[in-house]
Amino acid sequence: MDHDTTGTEAPDTPAAEPADEDTAVVRTAVTAGPHVHTALVAGPHGGEKVLLLHGFPQFADSWTLQLTGLARAGYRALAVDQRGYARGARPDRVADYGVDRLVGDTLAFSQALGRGPFHLVGHDWGGLVAWAFATEHPERLASLTVLSTPHPQSIAAALRSDPDQARRSAYVRHFRQPGGAAETDLLADGAAALRRAYGDSLPPDRIDSYAARFTEPGALTAALNWYRALPDALTVPAGRIRVPTLYLWGDQDGALGRTAAEGTGAWIDAPYRFEVLEGAGHWLPDAHADRVGPHLLNHLAAHPAR
Repeated sequence: MDHDTTGTEAPDTPAAEPADEDTAVVRTAVTAGPHVHTALVAGPHGGEKVLLLHGFPQFADSWTLQLTGLARAGYRALAVDQRGYARGARPDRVADYGVDRLVGDTLAFSQALGRGPFHLVGHDWGGLVAWAFATEHPERLASLTVLSTPHPQSIAAALRSDPDQARRSAYVRHFRQPGGAAETDLLADGAAALRRAYGDSLPPDRIDSYAARFTEPGALTAALNWYRALPDALTVPAGRIRVPTLYLWGDQDGALGRTAAEGTGAWIDAPYRFEVLEGAGHWLPDAHADRVGPHLLNHLAAHPAR
């Protein structure tokens, strides 16, 4: 695969007035090959490393509450605006958003944190990338945590056998169409359709912030190119997982159903925990941060980086 494995982190700048230097979430930037990614980081420099990958349609700040919790527990945690979401990492070609490129970015982000094994956490599309990264680079991981997104092979099986999952995933065909139809639909009338996707799970100011960033020239197209670069709908190169894994799924998730969620364990050849968050929807990192945090911290503590 075409991986650029260089990664450097710029000096931190405050994202908010810090009450505690070690737990404050601060803005930074990470260079991955030719691209510069905006990012958020928190926690002591000597702490075990945690990399958090956001999904669509969100940004690194979806992890703000998790960054704070990780920092308080002594971890050094980094959340990055990924390829296409960061202004300095927005190539034009659809092929530049292939999963191999996203896995390469993840490797560069981890190296910006420093040498040695790290904990990888992903949600939604970030979860798909995390599954692919864990398949290809298990030796680099102390643990894997995925929120919402089942293992890609389990999603594929559910799409073949479960009409409910096929219905839930119908939007992907629309997103993959060239020509800008999805962009037009999502951004029409003040991004009304995009705003509806979040439901009432996120605070209005967070939704306003997301919508504003997706109206930047090329931003939404770049994010949708993740879908367009796939060979088929949600076909992601992931196989057997050989690192300790935590999978969290909300039973009210509108996009990802129970069949794929329950089938994920069949792909894990390592210690595995599957936790169902009853009454929770899709936006687990922020909308259900108080329930995600304890599970995540317990998983990381059980599988320390060596």
